[in-house]
Amino acid sequence: MPALPSILLDSLQNAPGFNRDAFAKVHAEAHKLTSVRLNPARLTPSQQEELLAAWAPITAAKVPWSQAGYYLSARPSFTFDPLFHAGAYYVQEASSMFLEHAVRSVCNLQEPLKVLDLCAAPGGKTTLLQSIISGDSLLIANETIRARAALLADNITRWGATNVVVSNNDPRDFARLEGYFDLMVVDAPCSGSGLFRRDPELVVEWSPENVALCCQRQQRILAEAIPALKENGVLIYSTCSYSQEEDEEIMQWLMSNFEVENLPLAIDPSWGIVTTKVDGAEGYRFYPDQVQGEGFFITCFRKKNGAEFYRKQKDVLARLPKKDVERLANWVTDADQYAYTDHQGTVLQLTPLLASELTILQKSLYIRKAGVALGQLTPKELIPDHQLALSVSVNKDLQAVELEPEQAIKYLRKEDVALNVAYKGWALMRFKGMNLGWAKLLPNRMNNYYPKELRILKATDGNRGNAGEEE
Repeated sequence: MPALPSILLDSLQNAPGFNRDAFAKVHAEAHKLTSVRLNPARLTPSQQEELLAAWAPITAAKVPWSQAGYYLSARPSFTFDPLFHAGAYYVQEASSMFLEHAVRSVCNLQEPLKVLDLCAAPGGKTTLLQSIISGDSLLIANETIRARAALLADNITRWGATNVVVSNNDPRDFARLEGYFDLMVVDAPCSGSGLFRRDPELVVEWSPENVALCCQRQQRILAEAIPALKENGVLIYSTCSYSQEEDEEIMQWLMSNFEVENLPLAIDPSWGIVTTKVDGAEGYRFYPDQVQGEGFFITCFRKKNGAEFYRKQKDVLARLPKKDVERLANWVTDADQYAYTDHQGTVLQLTPLLASELTILQKSLYIRKAGVALGQLTPKELIPDHQLALSVSVNKDLQAVELEPEQAIKYLRKEDVALNVAYKGWALMRFKGMNLGWAKLLPNRMNNYYPKELRILKATDGNRGNAGEEE
């Protein structure tokens, strides 16, 4: 990889815990860690063990600060693993998984929470948050850039979540939801020095000028978004930068400009995480020469004052007629536990809290995805949506075909799959018991309904079909 900028190394000389020689050495080795986080909503404990064992001779070791995170001794071909496309796991950098420890430490996860992941794409932290909050909570995953918001929505669909809204808004738009959120996660856009080992191209793009621009952007994002956090709500701020201007100085700026109190976290010394302090407040630095992970910074605050969210009027969602809801009962599990609405000809399945809040959110945000799209309800049938196939709420007793590995890859390429089955109609395509998508079975052939934009295109990573493979 390119040589580390000496001006960066000089700027970190007085950063807490920084060891210049060890830091330079670990970057010169250019060793890349691989880590994954399993999806507890899809995999039972025994299935998790089976999945990890199936990667042999690649071995797995626990990420200590994540209940579902694992380091892998080598990188398997995720692109050609059907279970990746089925949402069995997310390929996520291990240091980023520390968000789980932070949220568990500072939030009561037994309560229904309204959560905002403000800078969410590609979805690593969103899927993590969704896995640990309660099912009756509501998670808004926002991304400013339109193309990345589409990628975020794809990854939420793959994860199977029913209680998530994906929005495509500038942070300033959330001022319309003053006092709304219990938890706000701001994984802010940064200069990216913490990811040098994973992406060496970032080394040549780094500059002090970019650090300064990122610091200004981080302040703007926080200043515009913090009003949406309710009194006693929790703010978690993180970056993948080593620069103090984007880390400790942002901590200091927060305490100087807002009424917030720092929330310290319990850190196991064996983890190798460095605690940094500013005016008594704590943040946490991850150096790759000291932890099994890439560069990362995180800190937590509680907002001490704020307006209560004001509901101007009672917002009522237009519900699907009862007779139509009854037609959906065979498609989803516990159908009566959800609400349903028609959005431009597509039936959406919503959790109760999401159903009660959706009209409010629609007035303030541009929504890319809400709940689960079940499909188009015609007079004769439901034409099922891909989101339904991957949702954790889909009826597991629906007609399905278990595919062999080669068949699964052909299906994910959106190619014809030779099937020897006697039945007809809509069927789920499955691999090792996990849904990949829909096909319609006809007397002499099948129609492959896997979304064209998600299909595996070639043997290399990086195409849209593999997007979101790593945060």
